[in-house]
Amino acid sequence: MKTLFIMRHGQKDTSNLNVDDYDIEVTKKGLEDVKKISKVLKEKNILPDLLVASPAKRTKTTAELVAKELGYSKNIMYNEVLFQAFVNEVIESITYTFDNVDTLMIIGHNPSLTALGVTLAGLKEKILMGEVVKIEFDCNSWTSIDKSNARLIEHIKVD
Repeated sequence: MKTLFIMRHGQKDTSNLNVDDYDIEVTKKGLEDVKKISKVLKEKNILPDLLVASPAKRTKTTAELVAKELGYSKNIMYNEVLFQAFVNEVIESITYTFDNVDTLMIIGHNPSLTALGVTLAGLKEKILMGEVVKIEFDCNSWTSIDKSNARLIEHIKVD
């Protein structure tokens, strides 16, 4: 069994229109929300074998905070593909994951993350900033993940 956690970055700061999209930061509220959802994940004993994130500033900040809160002590893998990716590119990136990784968490952006949830597990609603979706796959290799063996487990939100 393979487990995928899809997380969208914390709330982004849109107050400065002169900042490049790649360099947009997380707001104070976004950081608080990431801490809250990380606490929920920790209470559920969730600790990924591998954490992969877009290297954009807001996802990098989110990933570092999640890692700290969960006690994830390994290196975070930054994957440029996750920034402005099409859903097929995200799926392809996931399939490159080594099979000794059973639990993978990716932290990225919409619309590709919501499209990933819809495509693989029939997700019915948008993944908002700071939310997490859990999908399990009935297979032993990331190369075998498919909508035919995927099951949406939960959409984790905090107020």
